[in-house]
Amino acid sequence: MSVNADQAIRKSIVVGVPPEAAWSTYTERIGEWWPLATYSIHGERARTALFEGGQGGRLYERTASGEEAHWAEILAWEPPSRLVLLWQVNPERPATEVEIRFVSEGDGTRVEVEHRGWERLGDAAEEARASYESGWDTVLAPYVEAAAR
Repeated sequence: MSVNADQAIRKSIVVGVPPEAAWSTYTERIGEWWPLATYSIHGERARTALFEGGQGGRLYERTASGEEAHWAEILAWEPPSRLVLLWQVNPERPATEVEIRFVSEGDGTRVEVEHRGWERLGDAAEEARASYESGWDTVLAPYVEAAAR
């Protein structure tokens, strides 16, 4: 089976806070909720994840000793509604793109994640996409809990 641009991963969750709070939980508190032990470059050594610099900035992880590892370049920074990342946790592979939208829904916010660009990975696309398909579920679960705090 070949992976093409039409096979973006799409996830949607609802949190019981307004878009501004959903945005700040995602961007300012990412180091509190992201499951770094299992979803990071340094694994157990990773201590935090950070957004830096808004549009044109970066998303990265940092260890207790100060080592940093790049995750993504920030392509769009539109608080509190939209964030687009050029996602490249593996420098040996081409980058994919992740868009996160924060949409007001009643008293809460629908957070939509779209991870696309798998065709850029060539032969590695199918395996990478399958890993991220389940990975986003694992990553978003603690975000929902953090947004409620």
